[in-house]
Amino acid sequence: MRGQIILSHGSDSGPDAAKVSALAAIAESLGWSTQRPDYREDDLKGYAGSVAPRVARLRDAIDALDAPPVLVGSSMGAFAAGLASLERPVAGLFLLATPAAIPGYDAAFDLRQDVPTLLIHGWHDELCPLDDVYAFAGRRGLPLLVLDDDHRLGASLDAIGAQFRLFLDRLLVGASAAGQ
Repeated sequence: MRGQIILSHGSDSGPDAAKVSALAAIAESLGWSTQRPDYREDDLKGYAGSVAPRVARLRDAIDALDAPPVLVGSSMGAFAAGLASLERPVAGLFLLATPAAIPGYDAAFDLRQDVPTLLIHGWHDELCPLDDVYAFAGRRGLPLLVLDDDHRLGASLDAIGAQFRLFLDRLLVGASAAGQ
């Protein structure tokens, strides 16, 4: 096993959603162990009300592991993954369709700055404006891949999968170099 990956689905979705399922399958084919928490009960509390329970669920999942995991998230899952990375060590962040803020939630999006991160967003995201994540990535000097797609990124699963493979490969090369 190469490590652990926790994949977090977006709101109005579930742990068997297309993106997290496809990425979990890729990770498992490469020898990674995966888990996909089910946030649907948390999401019944509304967008702002679901953030803290999602982050708490992620913290608990991270605490149960022997080593820092890679966090993957889509939309609300990306928002929660970024916030969880501020509280627990993580090996990487692979975030899709990330909102810069959740209406009614006090804190804006943020993430741990000392871990490998890739942000992927759609040019035509109707829910999370590209300008917001573009500005965030620019302030932090983070890589941002913008695809010709909407919020769901459904037309870009192949491209996202290819980027995920590259991201995981880079993590392994980085870990090998650090161990030498």
